[in-house]
Amino acid sequence: MRITELGIPGVFVLVPDQLHDERGSFHEGLRVDELEKAAGRSFAPRQINYSVSRRNTLRGIHSVASPPGQAKFVTSVRGVLRDIVVDLRVGSPTYGQHAVNVLDAAVGTSVFVPEGVGHGFLTLTDDACICYVLSTAHVPGTQIDIDPLDPELALPWAFTEAPLMSAKDAGARTAAEAAAAGLLMPWQPRP
Repeated sequence: MRITELGIPGVFVLVPDQLHDERGSFHEGLRVDELEKAAGRSFAPRQINYSVSRRNTLRGIHSVASPPGQAKFVTSVRGVLRDIVVDLRVGSPTYGQHAVNVLDAAVGTSVFVPEGVGHGFLTLTDDACICYVLSTAHVPGTQIDIDPLDPELALPWAFTEAPLMSAKDAGARTAAEAAAAGLLMPWQPRP
């Protein structure tokens, strides 16, 4: 497995080594020991979620307030999606910056998203299924929703027609509004 830190501190992309033969293929989807070594922190899964979406569905940008905070290990298990993470940690040297990856179930690429970093995706295929392995269980009322079309963030979704969005995401606050309301986590550099 190849693990690479992206331009946002603490965000990693993981690309598995696939073994192929006449039966098909095999790859390790998650090696917590390897992720922890690369990230320099522990990651203990507490909940696993799946979402299934039709093509051109835009979900996010989502984060979780601290406490409890929530790190995410995100993988497409069916289909292809454009995945975007945004640094929402107030005071971070990369605050407001984003990283874009294509998560394709056929390749097995995953993204590790630390606490305080926002996450969203646009589905590029029908019936796309994304899996989230989470460091904390869901706590009602702690989700932070940021407008995925926030003009100040200017995220490169690259959709060619208006995406399908939930009313909650379409009506979400901008990052600046969330920061002004004191909802975003402060930056805490790794030791």
